[in-house]
Amino acid sequence: MTSAYETPVRVGVFGLLGSGNLGNDGSLEAVLGYLRAEHPNAVVDALCGGPEVVATRYRIPATRLHWYRGEYRTASRAGAIAAKALGKLVDAARTAAWVRQHDVVIVPGMGVLEATLPLRPWGFPYSLFLLCASGRLFGTRVALVGVGASEIGDRPTRALVRWSARLATYRSYRDAQSRGAMRAMGVDTARDEVYPDLAFALPTPPRSEPQGPPGPVCVGIMAFHGGNDDRARAEEIHRRYLDGTTRFVRALVEDGRPVRLLTGDEVDRPVVGAILDAVDSPLVTAAEVASLADLMREMAAADTVVATRYHNLICALKVGTPTLALSYAAKSDALMARMGLAAYCHPAREVDAERLLEQFRALEQRSAEVRRTLTERNLTVARRLEQQFTALTAALFPAPDHTHAPTHTHTHTLREAP
Repeated sequence: MTSAYETPVRVGVFGLLGSGNLGNDGSLEAVLGYLRAEHPNAVVDALCGGPEVVATRYRIPATRLHWYRGEYRTASRAGAIAAKALGKLVDAARTAAWVRQHDVVIVPGMGVLEATLPLRPWGFPYSLFLLCASGRLFGTRVALVGVGASEIGDRPTRALVRWSARLATYRSYRDAQSRGAMRAMGVDTARDEVYPDLAFALPTPPRSEPQGPPGPVCVGIMAFHGGNDDRARAEEIHRRYLDGTTRFVRALVEDGRPVRLLTGDEVDRPVVGAILDAVDSPLVTAAEVASLADLMREMAAADTVVATRYHNLICALKVGTPTLALSYAAKSDALMARMGLAAYCHPAREVDAERLLEQFRALEQRSAEVRRTLTERNLTVARRLEQQFTALTAALFPAPDHTHAPTHTHTHTLREAP
């Protein structure tokens, strides 16, 4: 029961949420599930990239992350450049005002401390720095929960990411190299823990056991152009990825295998269209997916999954389907190793359709063994995530002290937002 001295704790969630990336939204969904189960009285709202989507889908109030709506479009005209610059100043005030209204702000998973994909320092790294600096200024506890990180070469981006991590109240990482990357960039990680990705906490749909002739193969497609340091080679990398993936899909069709093409972000759709046009077979279809739950249902019905995006891989591994990674970053290799499938990684930058097909066939020969391994690994992952949420509660929601009246407006008993 709430005492006379207690008021609901206000919890904010922050990030590029509702912006078309299914992995980001899945991480948000996992954190909201934790809050509703463990802290059902929390008053929750969001500062995010797609407030309309977040408000509609998750039934929480949501505010747009950026004042300037063209934030992620390249500014070329003088007016657009001036508006974007003004937006940076306005966002500093908007972010500070929003943070000040909260006791706790959670950044749910995502690769917020990495630059494995193209990234400008004054985009999201600047937004994250504003959040963490405002939290330190106003005494709001900011938690980077189960996030991904990488060692960053670009000096402005590296500085913003490093200071964001230093200013946060709580940090945990989704793999050991993320923690190592932050340590290498000068962040004291002695008290930081590593847990599985938050998306592993989502409900798992029933799995279809393979029977009869070889069944469908899910192929997760990505609009892949390399990382932050590959901008000069971006188109070459993309052409090589698309060509190799298309030839692999064509080889599956020649073997009579039904293929389901999956995405993980709105930007992937044109790549799926290009493969459909190139292969032109009734055996190849594109799935309409709007969430990680949709992805998991597709993958649970497949014999095998070959995927590029990190959260495509998580969905496949979580439902226990044998999985081959088209790996574009160390985080994918680490995930596959954690789940016992280190041998089934293939470089997304150098897709060799023949070699990929060899790995695919070797994986299918071990399908029953791999499914047993994934069942065991998923049990371990579930236990570790329970420990993550227990640690998060201890760090962010300390038990109220009833021996003294509170000295500030917000206390730590939680009530759900309407």
